[in-house]
Amino acid sequence: MIFIAILIGCILGALIGINAPMISYTYSSYLAIAIIAALDSVFGGMTSVINKNFNLKIFVTGFFGNAILAILLTILGEKLNVDIYLAAIVVFVGRMFVNLAIIRRYYVDKWSNMLMKKKK
Repeated sequence: MIFIAILIGCILGALIGINAPMISYTYSSYLAIAIIAALDSVFGGMTSVINKNFNLKIFVTGFFGNAILAILLTILGEKLNVDIYLAAIVVFVGRMFVNLAIIRRYYVDKWSNMLMKKKK
């Protein structure tokens, strides 16, 4: 069921992306940091599902809270003429790699256990 939802989301995203207007260069940094913050929340949500402690309220507030905080850091950085958004990128990408490692380990262990059961 979840794979069908992912497939539908990918198809819709591709269709919208093809027909969407180009993003202005002035807004591209805001969009990029918001996407990275949102991806961090998605990977965190996937990790919490694996750990069996997923909470939708925490996911939604983290999703929008991270994106808004990252955009505000980008705005502040532009006002101060300092690339503060790089700190947000480092934190979010670092957390994405940690969450991806947890997800990878979970599925590698699951796959290994399945192969061991087949051998027995």
